Amino acid sequence: MTNEQNPNADSNQPLVYQIRIKGHLSEQWAGWFDTMTISLEDNGTTLLTGPVLDQAALHGILKKVRDVGMTLISVNPYHSTQGKIS
Repeated sequence: MTNEQNPNADSNQPLVYQIRIKGHLSEQWAGWFDTMTISLEDNGTTLLTGPVLDQAALHGILKKVRDVGMTLISVNPYHSTQGKIS
């Protein structure tokens, strides 16, 4: 089975995602988002960046964003050595 979104990706490696949400999350949420790095952006958004094992794990993270009551702005796969995947 191939990865339809990125056929060159190694299926054994989790994809890195960037999830942008409206507003700033405080550092107290760092443990709740496990492997995600929380970056507070100058434009008033929060950027969560980190590896996601599969689509079920991605949906779990998005559920947490919803549960916090934050507005989801974007979800993008990200390759750390080559920049954003388009």
